[in-house]
Amino acid sequence: MTSPVSVSVVGSTGSVGTQTLDVIRSEPGRFRIECIGAYRSVDLLVAQAEEFRPRVVAIGDESLIGELAKRLPVGTELTGGSNALVAISGEADICVNGVVGFAGLGVTIGALAAGKRLALANKESLITAGPVVRQYRNTPGAHIVPVDSEHCAIHQCLASYRRPSPEDVASGPSAVPDRLRRLVLTASGGPFRARAREAGGGEAARAALAKVTVAEALAHPTWKMGPKITIDSSTLFNKGLEVIEAMELFDVAVDRISVVVHPQSVVHSMAEFTDGTTMAQLSMPDMRLPIAYALAYPDRTATAFGGIDWSTLSRLDFEEPDKIAFPALEIAYEAGRMGGLVPAWVNAANEVAVAAFLEGRIGWGDISLLIGSSLLVAECVKPLSVGDVVDADQRARDWAKKRIVEMGNK
Repeated sequence: MTSPVSVSVVGSTGSVGTQTLDVIRSEPGRFRIECIGAYRSVDLLVAQAEEFRPRVVAIGDESLIGELAKRLPVGTELTGGSNALVAISGEADICVNGVVGFAGLGVTIGALAAGKRLALANKESLITAGPVVRQYRNTPGAHIVPVDSEHCAIHQCLASYRRPSPEDVASGPSAVPDRLRRLVLTASGGPFRARAREAGGGEAARAALAKVTVAEALAHPTWKMGPKITIDSSTLFNKGLEVIEAMELFDVAVDRISVVVHPQSVVHSMAEFTDGTTMAQLSMPDMRLPIAYALAYPDRTATAFGGIDWSTLSRLDFEEPDKIAFPALEIAYEAGRMGGLVPAWVNAANEVAVAAFLEGRIGWGDISLLIGSSLLVAECVKPLSVGDVVDADQRARDWAKKRIVEMGNK
């Protein structure tokens, strides 16, 4: 009997982390939880530890180490502090990086440096530090299988171009086939697609959306995600970040990556080849499917997530995104074209802006204004180390916080 594959789930209490545990529950005996970790969710970490009995539990908030230590099952190892999540990233066969935002960079590098498979949901790692992460992807045994539904779809389309050899399994289908014409990422359109169309699109729609509320922006029509990613989806900046991520993952120029709005979220992305063939991956929206794919690759799980009932699926719609009503998408494209540290600057500015919007300190329309302004001050210099990226991220955050204060004073 084959031994279970060991898994570290970093960010285990978040949306991706809890759905990863759902997948593992569905495949008894196939996977074994080696480590779990989160920044501060003590109650949920304790519940997960009691159910899965991991060897190690990590908590990022050092002040909570004592409380967590008293409640963990006997024999469970505890690590805590600023480096705790990174410490568990290389402790299993597979590391699931479900950490939200720039904070996930260390986990990505930790897993790759240890020569592990990285099931990557943290797109910011590649967006902000693509050239640096690329160095660690060359570590023997290290490879990335994306968990974002769009990049997972492309991974499947490119893998099906030819049957993967053992070497391909280790590296993933990141070497783009010679006959690839372009990649097409699908976008749900977010919660404001219909409102933008009703307003007439373009500048009229942009003006109509300027004062939407936090509750409205969090009401995603298709996906259940955390608040930060949901707001990014509402501005379409999330899709722009995914363009940059696809550029890094699959080594494709940014202008060979298109975005099409597909409100049903059934076609998760496509690869178009030079002979006119378009390959697509379809399923009902369920994040557990790409998670399961990343855990089982190059095999598949026996449990179906997101299966389609073709008797009820009556239509699939596609349309061009409104880049005037949702300018954040084109801002991300421009950041990808500029390269260097620009994506790190834009990502940091967006994280600060989204936090300010969720706190009611700026309007929804101000998010795009802020990240657009960051293009004017960002640096095109290529990062050579993690320190370069961390430094740029901090300077970008300081700049964004100052701009938000200035915006509030007007």
